[in-house]
Amino acid sequence: MATASEAIERLKEGNRCFASGVRSIATIAKQIQRAEFIDNHAPFAIILGCSDSRVPAEIIFDQGLGDLFVIRVAGNVVAPSQIGSVEFAAERFGIPLVVVLGHSMCGAVKATIEDLESSNKERSRNVQSIVSRIRPAVEPLFNTELREQPDKLLESAIRANILAAMNHLRHGSQTLEKLIQDGSLEIVGAEYSLETGEVTFFA
Repeated sequence: MATASEAIERLKEGNRCFASGVRSIATIAKQIQRAEFIDNHAPFAIILGCSDSRVPAEIIFDQGLGDLFVIRVAGNVVAPSQIGSVEFAAERFGIPLVVVLGHSMCGAVKATIEDLESSNKERSRNVQSIVSRIRPAVEPLFNTELREQPDKLLESAIRANILAAMNHLRHGSQTLEKLIQDGSLEIVGAEYSLETGEVTFFA
């Protein structure tokens, strides 16, 4: 099993291929060899990302079948089911890396900002639960001068939401805390740019 640093480098290299419009032969070959993954797979990274159709983790990191354990939810929010999924993958497969992957122009973060601008928005209870999980990360920014700069507010809110999700994973699970303390798991953040196709990693 690769180390967290090696896993990050593999993701970065894959993203460089994607951003330049190239697909690796290894990734294509895995589609052809799908029968080999019926009984076993060994993903090297866990990706907790947004459900946005423009941000499929396997594609933007140029990875194939069996490479990534992907959890997707609108706004890359962290709820008990997401924590449980990360715990399951980390323990079952010994995966050393979790990446919380957000992206530019995130609709769920936009919806949260709209919610702060007007409390009259009508949303289903389920959609509101997503907004409510994002809101604590965004609200402090909304009450600064960024409120008058919508584009910068959105950019800052997206990054704040990623950081909040990372923090939640790091401190919201005894299982993950133990793995982190043991040095067998690392949680990092990343942001995908819809405009460039590039992913920026941060701790």
